[in-house]
Amino acid sequence: MKLEQIASLISGALEGDGSIEISGVRGIKDALEGDITFLGSGKYLKFLEGSTASAVITAERVETSLPQIIVAKPELAFARLINEFHPEPVARPGVHSSVAFGDNVKLGDNISLAAGVSIGNGVVIGDGVVLHANVVVGDNCLIGDHSILHPNVTLYRNSELGQHVVLHSGVVIGADGFGYTVDEVGRHFKINQVGRVVIEDHVEIGANSCVDRAALDVTLIKEGTKIDNLVQVAHNCTVGEHSILVSQVGLAGSVTLGHHVVLAGQVGVGDHVMLGDQVTLTARSGTFRDVESNSVVSGFPVVPNTQWKREIASLPKLPDLIKQVRKLKARLDAME
Repeated sequence: MKLEQIASLISGALEGDGSIEISGVRGIKDALEGDITFLGSGKYLKFLEGSTASAVITAERVETSLPQIIVAKPELAFARLINEFHPEPVARPGVHSSVAFGDNVKLGDNISLAAGVSIGNGVVIGDGVVLHANVVVGDNCLIGDHSILHPNVTLYRNSELGQHVVLHSGVVIGADGFGYTVDEVGRHFKINQVGRVVIEDHVEIGANSCVDRAALDVTLIKEGTKIDNLVQVAHNCTVGEHSILVSQVGLAGSVTLGHHVVLAGQVGVGDHVMLGDQVTLTARSGTFRDVESNSVVSGFPVVPNTQWKREIASLPKLPDLIKQVRKLKARLDAME
């Protein structure tokens, strides 16, 4: 593809020879002749000096001998080019002979059902859905158009997926919420979880993550949310639109997240906590209290990120401070 075609494709302003042929996309450290790369921030500018790349995507004009395409968001433009040069494989429509069907199943057009798929009673599958090997779909589930379930995904009964949902290998949707009470003799008595899970359009959930069904109502993952591998969403949670849950995040029961919430790796949120819109919890943070909208918080229990940074910076100084306090105390004791 010629560079001028790429500039048109990503709606960028081209500076340099547009007739150059581009055959691939690579990161700025690895790009070779024929590749186009991108400059995410100024700190990577040094890597352009000796680069053999054929072109670069930037947010503003930079001093380089390489042709450049200037766009508002270079990383987004580069991501779109990756899709252009390396599109995801498209499954062929068809139903494998080993697929097991329950009663009253409704299948859309152009679906792909691979070997070992098991579909329960009353299931509705939309157009263009792809179910890879050994996917299990429980009774009365609904899978929206163009959703993709990778190998060994399990949907428990009554689960609902919107359109363009992607579930990676090992995801479990709709397993029992973790609910028990203690009986008269001190044993754990299981509270049946009779609710369901609803996942809206354009949600993607990473490998081996779990979303538990509600005790009575709905566990809800709203539109556009992206969930990493190894994440636990407990019963009755609501995750707001376009949120990000990074690996090993754990939400306890009945947590409510606003829209565009970011929970970094290993964040924990206690039960019944509400996080407002556009809240960020940095890595390994935890909270058992509500957090206001537009906050960035850190630590356990969480405090404003700027305060947490000051506290962390002071920790290495504590041993010396303790020594000084002991010396001062000894001097005071001597004076007394």
